[in-house]
Order: sequence, then C-alpha cells, then structure tokens
Amino acid sequence: MFKRARIAAQSATRRSTFARRLMTAVFVAGCILPGVAGSAETGDPLLAYGARIIGDDARTRIVIDFDREPRFSVHYIANPERIVIDLPATAFGFPGKDLAASGLFRDIRYGKMDEESARIVLTAARPAKLSLAKVQADEAGKGHRLVLEAEMIDKQAFAELVKTQSWGDRAWNDRNAAAQTTSAIPAPAKTAPGDFVIAVDAGHGGIDTGAIGVDTKTEEKQVTLAFAKALADRLNKEPGIKAFLTRNDDEFLSLSQRVLIARQNHAGLFISLHADTLKQKDIRGATVYTISDKASDKLAADLAERENLSDQIAGKETVAEPPEVADILLDLTRRETQAFSISLAESVLNSFKDQVGTINNPHRHAGFRVLQAPDVPSILLELGFLSNAEDEKLLLDESWRGKMADLLTDAVKRYRSGVVANGG
Repeated sequence: MFKRARIAAQSATRRSTFARRLMTAVFVAGCILPGVAGSAETGDPLLAYGARIIGDDARTRIVIDFDREPRFSVHYIANPERIVIDLPATAFGFPGKDLAASGLFRDIRYGKMDEESARIVLTAARPAKLSLAKVQADEAGKGHRLVLEAEMIDKQAFAELVKTQSWGDRAWNDRNAAAQTTSAIPAPAKTAPGDFVIAVDAGHGGIDTGAIGVDTKTEEKQVTLAFAKALADRLNKEPGIKAFLTRNDDEFLSLSQRVLIARQNHAGLFISLHADTLKQKDIRGATVYTISDKASDKLAADLAERENLSDQIAGKETVAEPPEVADILLDLTRRETQAFSISLAESVLNSFKDQVGTINNPHRHAGFRVLQAPDVPSILLELGFLSNAEDEKLLLDESWRGKMADLLTDAVKRYRSGVVANGG
C-alpha cells in the first residue's frame, strides 16, 4: 500500500520547503476575493423577523422586516448572474418558505458570513437589476423594512452593471478580512516537535447550508460540524496527534480559505467532511474522494461540480491561480501528494471494511477545489447521504458518530505509521 508513498516521500522531503513557501503566496492570493465583509455594527445582531416575495419573471419585489434600521450595500456578480446584499451581523428568524425563490430568482440564500456580517444572495433565472433598494420605517413602529424591487434586463445591461460598479474601499477591507480570518485561526494547542497535525474540515457553513435531510430537514452544515468536533476530539486523545477544526461554528469559509488554514497550521493531513444528497434515494453509504484532473465517474464529477459551487452560493467570485505558478507547483509536489492521499483513502476504507456501509467503488476521484493543496495529503469523506432516510438516521446518531470517529482515528494512525516506517 505504501510503496507509492515511500517513493513520494524521498522526493517530497527535498522539495517541501521551497514548495510550501511558494504555495503560501499563491493561496494567500487565492483568498483575496471580493464580497466577504458586510457592514459592521457593534452590539447585538439585527433580527430579520419577517419576509415576503411576490412577482413574476419580469418584476419581483422582496420585503424583509428588521427589528431596527439595517445598513446595507448591493453588488452584482456574473456567471451566474447574482445580486448580493450585504448586511451587518443578522439573525434570520423567519421561516425559509417565506423567502422561497420565485419570480425572477431561481435561488435565494441568506445567512452569516462572519461575526460581523451577513449576506443575502439572489441568483437570477435571467439577468436582473434592482430598480429600488431602500429602508423604510414600519408604519406600526415595529422596526424597519428593507424593500428590494428587481426587474428583468438584458445580458449586456447586466454585464455593464458588473463592469461599472464600484466596490471602493470595500475591496481593501475584504482583503484584510480574508487575511484576518485565516491568520486568526489558532494553531493546534501544545504542538510539540514531531506531532502529526491534522486539519478537520466541516463542509459548508454560514450562508452555505449544504444538503438538506430528507426527513428531518437537518442542514448538512450542522451534520458536518458535529462530526468534525467529534473526530477532532477523538484524534486529540492519541499521543503525538494534534487535530484542529477549520471552522468551529456556523461560519462561511471559502474553499481557498479552508486550504490556506490547513497550510498555515502546517497540517500533515486534511480531511473534509460532507453528507450530500442524490436524486437516487436508495443509494447510501460512505465514499472517500481524492483529487484528480479527470473524474472517475459521473457521480464523482457531479459531486465535485456541486461542492465547487460553494463560493458562488455565498456570492463570491473565484480567482484563478496564475497558470505559470500552478505548473511549477504541479511539477514539484502534486504527484507526491496524490500518492499520500490515495494511501490515506485506502487506509480509511480498510478501517470501514465490515464496520461501515459504503457505496459501490467507494474510492473515487474528481477535481475538488477543497483538495487542491499540492503539499497536504487530502481526502473528502462523504459520511453518507442525507437523501437516504436510513443514512440520515445514522448521521444524526451520536453513538454512530463515535464509532466512525474511532475507525477514522485507527485509519490515520495506520497511515501515519506506514509513512513514517517508509521514510516519510
């Protein structure tokens, strides 16, 4: 199993210092994305206690009730066409059905971005702009309401909106917010020389809810965070292993930020946890994914495409790596790291054998952006499918989480022993 890892280790040891320095610069750049920070306010968060939407595919009106006057800003993002409304920290207390997508909009997301900001993302079914965006006092004195009126426009007009809008000082603030988000993540406690550091990544978060349970309607972001905490706690009971969370609350992190957080903490492994949904409700069981330019199958390709949309859901634009730098990095480390990632995937599946149900061909691969760090062995673990009622029950069961955490810990220990024994 570890033959490839042994060969990789010999090469990676000579190159790791240069590659890590170079990659830090690249991924810092990758986190400088517009659209993160909302207007900041002190004190308690705003409460959005009511919402309603009405209209058709030409004009749509949205009204959101707040307990007090909100400050807000509006921006437009292309591919796909989205209208982004940034707010101070806000608790959304109205039922989701009250702001279900309709009219001009095929998807509406809202939620927390960080401790000081929240965001509403309106994904348009066709290009649209806000003809009206204002805050007015409630006639009954119950607070204020945000009124948004959207109308259909053509693609050229939308492109002009994107091109001519000014983010002003906000872009500078976003760059600093991204740096603060990642640099503020604490290093694993009491790390000693020789400790094996593991980044445990709870998929989704904040405005990006992920999949929804078929019976309980539980959000994927809650399932992954609960399991990530259980796994990190279990790993930290092992001598010489230090695990930390990329997020420890309901906060949105971009895919690039997750990777950078792992690298800043010098992680030796990155494990990203998910619980997706499928149209085929009868499919259930765990799956382990590793990164590859070409997907192993359609299921893997479709899953990677959905997971890679996380930044778009939150109203963020993706900044591509400089191609010439990416080529250098691929030549330096990617093959070596892929060998380690495959070894980890095999170790996990060996632990699951006769203990945990898996899908057919449980090791698959595709181009997952969250697995893109060339110098950190990484896997994406689908714990099960929230679209399957039996899987959903297990995913919400604390004792099952404990069993899975034990098996994954055994897999990590076996992987680590094998790599160390072979010169890693």
